[in-house]
Amino acid sequence: MEWETRIHNEEKYLEVITTGAADKEGSLNMAKVIKETMQRHRITRALIDHRGVESVSGEIIEIYDRPKLFKIMGFVLGVRIAEIIKPEHVKHFSFFETVCVNQGFSFSIFRERLPALEWLLK
Repeated sequence: MEWETRIHNEEKYLEVITTGAADKEGSLNMAKVIKETMQRHRITRALIDHRGVESVSGEIIEIYDRPKLFKIMGFVLGVRIAEIIKPEHVKHFSFFETVCVNQGFSFSIFRERLPALEWLLK
């Protein structure tokens, strides 16, 4: 998976636009870059646009354990993340959303940018 990051200084959020195939390794590498960028810029909100992702892979147990890995990586629970996804990836990301929320993260998925941004910035 490839990604591009943009800092929105005025609104104080990080935007990440992804492309390619989303898998465990790519997702964890991206999460590390997001965490480091957010810390460096003192930002606590991220908008991740996955609409350019062509395919999503991952076993249920990998998805279930991912929030635990985020905590180990140093993500703090005050971080707020909105992800924009394609309709065909709803099943995968809905489970991930549930697991993240159950682990205390402020995390939500959306199909369109405007509702995601409104939620993120409120």
